[in-house]
Amino acid sequence: MPSDPHAPISDQPTIGFIGMGAMGKMYAKHLSQAGWKKIMVCDLPEKFDELKQAYDGTPGVTVLPDGHHVSRTSDFIMYSVEAEFIDRVVAEYGPSTKVGAIVAGQTSVKAPEKAAFEKYLPEDVHIVSCHSLHGPTVSPLGQPLVLIKHRAPDSSLQLVENILQCFGSRYVYLSYEDHDIVTANTQAVTHAAFLSMGTAWANSLSYPWEHGYYVGGIETVKVNIMLRIYANQWHVYAGLAILNPSARIQIDQFSKSSTELFKLMLKGDKDGLRERIYRCRDMVFGGEEGGKSRSPIFLSEDILDRFSLARVPSANCSNVVDTANSAPRGKANSHLSLLAMVDCWAHLNIQPLVHLDLAATPIFRMWIGVAEYLFRSTARLDAAIEAALFDVSHRSDDLEFVVAARGWSQCVSFGSFELYKQRFMETATFFKPRFDDAVKVGSAMIQAIMEDARENEKKSDA
Repeated sequence: MPSDPHAPISDQPTIGFIGMGAMGKMYAKHLSQAGWKKIMVCDLPEKFDELKQAYDGTPGVTVLPDGHHVSRTSDFIMYSVEAEFIDRVVAEYGPSTKVGAIVAGQTSVKAPEKAAFEKYLPEDVHIVSCHSLHGPTVSPLGQPLVLIKHRAPDSSLQLVENILQCFGSRYVYLSYEDHDIVTANTQAVTHAAFLSMGTAWANSLSYPWEHGYYVGGIETVKVNIMLRIYANQWHVYAGLAILNPSARIQIDQFSKSSTELFKLMLKGDKDGLRERIYRCRDMVFGGEEGGKSRSPIFLSEDILDRFSLARVPSANCSNVVDTANSAPRGKANSHLSLLAMVDCWAHLNIQPLVHLDLAATPIFRMWIGVAEYLFRSTARLDAAIEAALFDVSHRSDDLEFVVAARGWSQCVSFGSFELYKQRFMETATFFKPRFDDAVKVGSAMIQAIMEDARENEKKSDA
């Protein structure tokens, strides 16, 4: 079957989407703009009229009443639904799948998706799944797009590759099982850290950028990405945390790491805290000299300062540094969230840098870049340890963070999506007035970091 959007319409494959949430809409938008002319979409039957109005006049897109119509007519079908509901949706529409069609899922956790496809899809249907490792507001250009050839000939994989090539993404080929391990290793602790930060700040009833402690450099990443996550849909993170067994283990260890490090801080155990943190640094980053052969993810905090939400000039805040290896000026931060994240990885023998180039999301790339920036400088790391032990400026926030991290771990262990949603929305409501700014500023910050990294890579290659 021809797989060129410029081929005659009669020769083009019919592309179907079951579920038109944010990612489904993003996929339909890019395929339409690329020139594909037979894109069939549907959502819940009660949303038919609303969806039909939304796509009225959109080139190539036809809105159908439900998943049965999409399944019976499409050559490539993507289920873009929440992982929590994938079994139920595939059970309803899977048996209607057209003979010889290719079926994919866009869920962030593949174990339930795999089980549903194998259980409900006819044997004469091929399975080539996918997962774009970025959010709907991030450009797919250059981002990793996982492809999983599970039950299909090479020709089916090639058709999917050709259909999705208009995204400009970088294909990563994994199995269902490897996908869930990689996504847990790159996202579980990252999400837990930002969710805990947000909950801690909300419980303190303060916008962290307004009292001068969380302004500039590393703090800019913390604030902007935290807001960006809470401005997103809760189920994007709930599925990974609750349905991925590896993620549950990591979130539990992150809570333990936060608690144990905080206890060392309270005891004033400088030798114990420093020895533990340095051991974790050596295990995750290979020591202070371990990454010299690889260009750092970002070279300085200066590029971040222009994305601060605060009115306080970054030159007066606590975390701005003059050079790549100098200690922070003014009051330092314990950076408990970063210390706990690296401590968690070390205790679970996870090597996140292995997955960095393979399948890193933009948020993970930035967060591990911040951790690398802190841990590969003895001056900055010692300043954080000193602040953790002897500067009580952040002590109340650190306490709230530990309580929040433990609360999120307990929430995930209960396996309740409703409880996860309630906890997420309580924090999101507090920060909601700043979401519009955060999404725009966060997107610009991510883009700037990525462009800066590409320029540095070009210089290194030269």
